[in-house]
Amino acid sequence: MKDFRDAFTFMADHAGLLWSKTVEHLALSGAAIGVALAIAVPLGMWLGHLHRGSFIAINVANVGRALPSLAMISIGLAILGLGFANVMVALVVLAVPPILTNAYVSVAGVDTEAVAAARGMGMRPRQLFRSVEFPLALPLLFAGIRTASVYVVATATLAAIAGGGGLGEIIVNQASYGLSGVIAASMWVAALALLVDLSLGGVQQLLTPRGLRRQAPVVGPADRGTRHDPRLQTVPGAAPQ
Repeated sequence: MKDFRDAFTFMADHAGLLWSKTVEHLALSGAAIGVALAIAVPLGMWLGHLHRGSFIAINVANVGRALPSLAMISIGLAILGLGFANVMVALVVLAVPPILTNAYVSVAGVDTEAVAAARGMGMRPRQLFRSVEFPLALPLLFAGIRTASVYVVATATLAAIAGGGGLGEIIVNQASYGLSGVIAASMWVAALALLVDLSLGGVQQLLTPRGLRRQAPVVGPADRGTRHDPRLQTVPGAAPQ
């Protein structure tokens, strides 16, 4: 218990340091999530709209989940060297699988009756995607984004071993900050990941069409999407209730 009391004392005495490292941590995490969104969302939703390419979504997701972030950072040292870019690439590889999987399933699993009704009204493919598929896919898409964001914020602590900055620099430097500093920074990262998840959960709720809000909360790829392609598995912890 004394160590935890000392950790809170460390937070009070080194608030400036913790906030500075938090800014670095969020900058790195935000950059990785931004790049992952730019890659995974258009690709996943396009494949889901076509109802093709599940092989790509499945294998990219499986390969991405199998690659350890620490190994990616180590390999990147030979190519990108120490610094921000190396760690960001490793975090992008970590973030793409859940976003790509959910983006694909969210569109591919849209109610076929709604799609058929929209086509019967004369909607063109772009109108169909913009007015029907995309709004209905948003809750599940955001579930993947939430999952990826929590993964990235938690894993960004590894940036310290490659000169990427962030709160990990306190966690791995017990010689300078003591055990109280390590515990304090670890608690700070956990709280930060929880805050990111709750914030994105609020955005997800706001973007969910009113009709879907009355249904059960989305906790991962919907059953419809899973039946569409049984090889696509639910993303664990995608959207905690």
